[in-house]
Amino acid sequence: MFSRPLQGALLALPLSTVGTSATRLPVESRAIANADPVRGVNLGGWLVLEPWITPSLFDEAGDGAVDEYTLTEILGKDEATARLSEHWSSFITEDDFSQIAQAGLNHVRIPVGYWAAAPLEDEPYVQGQLDFLDQAVSWAKANNLKIIVDLHGAPGSQNGFDNSGRRGPIQWQQGNTVDETLRAFEVLAQRYLADDDVVTAIEALNEPNIPSGVNLDGVKTYYYGALEKVRENSFDAALVMSDGFLQPESWNGFMADEEVVIDTHHYEVFENEQAAWDIDQHVSAACQLGIQHLEAVDKPVIVGEWTGALTDCTRYLNGKGIGVRYEGTLASSAAVGACGSKSEGSVANLSPDEIVNTRRFIEAQLDAFELRTGWVFWTWKTEGAPGWDMQDLLINGVFPQPLTDREFPNQCGISE
Repeated sequence: MFSRPLQGALLALPLSTVGTSATRLPVESRAIANADPVRGVNLGGWLVLEPWITPSLFDEAGDGAVDEYTLTEILGKDEATARLSEHWSSFITEDDFSQIAQAGLNHVRIPVGYWAAAPLEDEPYVQGQLDFLDQAVSWAKANNLKIIVDLHGAPGSQNGFDNSGRRGPIQWQQGNTVDETLRAFEVLAQRYLADDDVVTAIEALNEPNIPSGVNLDGVKTYYYGALEKVRENSFDAALVMSDGFLQPESWNGFMADEEVVIDTHHYEVFENEQAAWDIDQHVSAACQLGIQHLEAVDKPVIVGEWTGALTDCTRYLNGKGIGVRYEGTLASSAAVGACGSKSEGSVANLSPDEIVNTRRFIEAQLDAFELRTGWVFWTWKTEGAPGWDMQDLLINGVFPQPLTDREFPNQCGISE
């Protein structure tokens, strides 16, 4: 997931979603299985590590461990395998899938890196993740959940963020990296689309950073290659395509007659001006995404990552060793205030007003994103990131239960 611009299937039937736009969609998707919207959660920080989700893993390895590549490099193969195997076996279990289903969700999106599927020589990454992804498929089946397998990191890094496995320069599309990415994608498609009653969609690549130099035509060519691999392994599964930080409607006309879904991500904490927004501005921006952009897309579209957080205060959110916009410690940002309890811990430790605003923001996004195909929250579990941790939000009554419950109805002015 991160440092992203503001921008930014899943169940198997004719597409029918909440809102007025559903009847205008020209393509039906077999991968969207019933008339309900996609309501899901990401399992971030499990099979692809991020310092802000599990800071303890990175703190134990010292200052040089800023992403999964450097973490495993510092630890060495044996120690990294031992520590990560313990993490994979304990961070997410079958009980999490049961809780997710009990909360009324119907999807989980599971990020996995290329190194889990098609590791490259002379890299420090360790393997074993796919054994746990195999377990996740059986856990999802037992709990009547659908899975989106998400190729989250590509060789060379497709976005420069730590969530790609390696923070730093974007070197995807250089050398053989695209072919290597397609090889990893093919491994995932062959392994998981045989269970396309559970793994109903597979994401070609998370967040290729087109505004930062990733070539758009090259991304489109890669998406065609990924679609071919999907069709070789399933007639029904959908290919999910990231919008690459472009407006989702800019992909109109592309693969218009194919079984594809656009994935757009929406965060309101990664631009300097957003740090000073009040809750009304945050709500308005979320509503406008749904009304102005999602409704304009000519194919199914999900908001595959979003959050309840209203600041970038969470420790390591912008990257380990990198500052915070809210406190003015990130380059060119002006301080808004002190992060305090917004940095770590439970949402319950926020002030009463902050808790109310978090609930308002979540409800507005639910309303806006269900105008179209649905949403997948980022993320299910953290070691203590207020607003980002759905399990914590549910426990403390900040995420609606049932999911249709509204303490702040019709914030987006959407007619029924």
